[in-house]
Amino acid sequence: MITHIVCFKLKDRSPEAVEVTRQVLLNMEGKIPQLKSIEVGADVLHTERSYDLALVTKFDSLEDLNAYQVHPVHQEVIKHMTEVREASVSVDYES
Repeated sequence: MITHIVCFKLKDRSPEAVEVTRQVLLNMEGKIPQLKSIEVGADVLHTERSYDLALVTKFDSLEDLNAYQVHPVHQEVIKHMTEVREASVSVDYES
């Protein structure tokens, strides 16, 4: 199992903007066959070091993660994220 985690800091950190982007991310659910699970959480602490959203996705293999990366639905999400994000960090691990 591969877990892919991405944290996003948005340019517009208003609750409304965060919720719109959270929904854009969640909209991938059920549309990408290799995507086994998806969870998107919005930060509740709002500290100086906080990121606004955390995306946690799971895949059966690295090959499935790679297929997700190039899937047209994910590519549309990337376009949105490129417009709205200030910064992002990620980690991928095998369990």
